[in-house]
Amino acid sequence: MNFETIKQEEQQYLMHTYGRFNAALVSGKGAIAKDAAGKEYVDFTSGIGGNSLGYCDEGWVKAVTAQASTLQHISNLYYSPLQTEVAKKLCELTGMSKVFLCNSGAEANECAIKIARKYSFDQYGNGRQKIVTLVNSFHGRTVTTLAATGQDVFHNYFFPFTEGFDYAAANDIDDMKAKLTDDVCAVFIELIQGEGGVMPLEASYVRELQQLCQEKDILFMVDEVQTGISRTGEFYCYQGYGVQPDVVTSAKGLGGGLPIGACLCTEKLSEVMSSGTHGTTFGGNPIACAAAKEVLSRVAEPEFLAEVKAKGEYIREELKKMPNVRDIRGRGMMIGIVTEKDNAKAIAAKCVEQGLLILTAKDLLRLLPPLTITYEEIDRGLAILKNIMEETV
Repeated sequence: MNFETIKQEEQQYLMHTYGRFNAALVSGKGAIAKDAAGKEYVDFTSGIGGNSLGYCDEGWVKAVTAQASTLQHISNLYYSPLQTEVAKKLCELTGMSKVFLCNSGAEANECAIKIARKYSFDQYGNGRQKIVTLVNSFHGRTVTTLAATGQDVFHNYFFPFTEGFDYAAANDIDDMKAKLTDDVCAVFIELIQGEGGVMPLEASYVRELQQLCQEKDILFMVDEVQTGISRTGEFYCYQGYGVQPDVVTSAKGLGGGLPIGACLCTEKLSEVMSSGTHGTTFGGNPIACAAAKEVLSRVAEPEFLAEVKAKGEYIREELKKMPNVRDIRGRGMMIGIVTEKDNAKAIAAKCVEQGLLILTAKDLLRLLPPLTITYEEIDRGLAILKNIMEETV
């Protein structure tokens, strides 16, 4: 089908929940995607961070294909060696104790919320269930994770939202102290607010916050759905902050393009969720676990992490040379570009026209390239972006 036919059928048969760019992608290799007409695009989005190894990585394809021809699904009523291998690797890489496998970041965050509330109920009884998140945060699109999200724009239409959330200003420890009342069971933060505009938290704030939580037996939980799986040059971003959360959530890059999420907890919380308190039909699916196993076997190696940092620094240095760039934020290959003319959405649309896939967040451009992107692919994409930036001066 040509693009117009694809677009017409999308309009006819799919709910209009996405503002799509004018490209219909049908294939890809590495960081290069192709559309229905054969046009190539350099991909600086990796499926919003999902394609951590790029398109159709040979090792990933081999692992997924082999599992698809062996066993595609069983259910969690039976033991799965692949689930165990993925969970074991995650624990080894983080020092965490237990893992719950699910299908998405929102589901991982739902699990974290349930752990926090059940832990507090088990220890202190009813009435200590509030969770404090940060203003400008984003934690998902279920009714509960929308309530956890600290942005008023998301608190509309779907009333009543789940109760039990409060919001503190990021990097303001005094505001957080005021919010840590006796009915609080957990604090839940992103170390870099991705959908909120690639806004990193200050390391001193994060460390002091963890200390406060420890003193009050309030769970310190970190949402690493976007920052995790080596995106920032650390396997998990918190490892670069020098803290150890009680709960960490993960998704996006974990499956290399297949849906899988994970909620990790420490030994203190290892027995909080018992049989029947949580579950999922497809979570820890064998094919998704085979993909995650391949990803985990590669992205946590020191050489790989060093390369992510080097590529991220290279991109930032090249961006500094471009016109219309006012500020650059982020870590590793999670990069936000604040434009002088506040025209990020228009630039992103022009990028697609000229063969570059790029994201926006709030009022800035956002880059989440595949972690395996080559310098040649980086240069090719940056050349397109530079031309468009020069046109907008």
